[in-house]
Amino acid sequence: MPEVRVDDEFATLRTVIVSRSELGLPDTPPETWDTDFLGPDVARAATPGADLDRDLPDLARALRRERGELSALLESHGVEVLHPRPLTAHEKEAAQGRGYANFFVRDPLVTIGNLVIEGSLRFPYRRGEVLPVRDLLRERVDPADSVHVAVPAPEVPEPGDASLGEGPFLEGGDVLVLGRRILVGVSGLATNTAGVSWLRKFLAPHGYTVETVRLHPRMLHLDCALGLVREGLMIVCEEALLDGVPESLRSWRSVPVSFDQATALATNGLPLSPDTYVTDPEFTDVGERLEALGVRVEYVDLRATRSLGGAFRCSTQPLLRHG
Repeated sequence: MPEVRVDDEFATLRTVIVSRSELGLPDTPPETWDTDFLGPDVARAATPGADLDRDLPDLARALRRERGELSALLESHGVEVLHPRPLTAHEKEAAQGRGYANFFVRDPLVTIGNLVIEGSLRFPYRRGEVLPVRDLLRERVDPADSVHVAVPAPEVPEPGDASLGEGPFLEGGDVLVLGRRILVGVSGLATNTAGVSWLRKFLAPHGYTVETVRLHPRMLHLDCALGLVREGLMIVCEEALLDGVPESLRSWRSVPVSFDQATALATNGLPLSPDTYVTDPEFTDVGERLEALGVRVEYVDLRATRSLGGAFRCSTQPLLRHG
C-alpha cells in the first residue's frame, strides 16, 4: 500500500512530485494581471493568449532541462520522483480565453501529515492546475491510509474586481508544515483570509493549529519570504513579513536575506533532510552560511524557473517526508 505522510518541511524526503512545464496565458489585457513576481524579461514577453512552447520555446526548453536536472539530483539522493501527466489538447482547448497551467505543482495541493488537500487558486488560469495531478492522487493517495479533500471552489467575481472575488483561496506555496503547527501566508496575491479560515476549521479536529503570517504585497507566497531548513534554523526576509518573524519561530537561528534576494527566490530552496539542502548557485552566499552551520548544500541552476516566479519548493510537492 502506498504511504502518504509529510511531518514537516525538512524531514527526509522520500517521494515527491516534480512539476512539468506547461503554461498558456489568458486573453485578457496584461494590465489586468498581477505580474510583480515575474522576472522582467518574462513580464515583457507575456502577451495575451501566449503559449509557453509555441511563443517562448527557448524558455520552455530551459524549464524542461532544469526540471530534469532537479529530478536527477533528487533521484541521486534516493528520492522517488513522480510527475504530473501533460495537459491534453482537449484541456487546453477548453481553457482557451482564461489560460491554463501545469508548471508549479506546489500550489494546487497541500500535504499535511496524511492529509492531502486540493487547493483553490486565485489566478483563474491556474484553477485547473490540479487536474494533471489527479492520476497520481488516484494511484498514490486514495489507496493509502490518508484523507483526500478539496477546498470549496472559488466564487465567480464581479467584473473588474481586482481581488478576483472572495474565494476561498488556499495555495500550497503559502502553507509551511512544522509538526502540528501550520504557518499560512497572506499577501493579497494568493491565499486569502477565507482560505485560512477554511483550513483552520478543517485541521482543528486533526490536532493542528494554524498561524496566519501577513506578507508584503509583492510576495506571492510565504515560501518566497521564509524557508525552514531544519529544526531551529530558517532562511528569512524579515522585510517581507509585515508582523515580523512568526512567534513560533522567534527562538530559531536565522540566515537573513534581503528583499531583493527574496523576490529572486532565495528562501525557496528544498531540504532533502535536516542535513542536506538544495538551492540555486545564484544564492551561493546563502549556501555558504548554511554550510558554516553544518548543512550540506547542493546546487541546481533554476534561473529559467525563477523567471516565472518560483524555484525549488514551488516546483515540488512531497507525498512522503518523514524520519
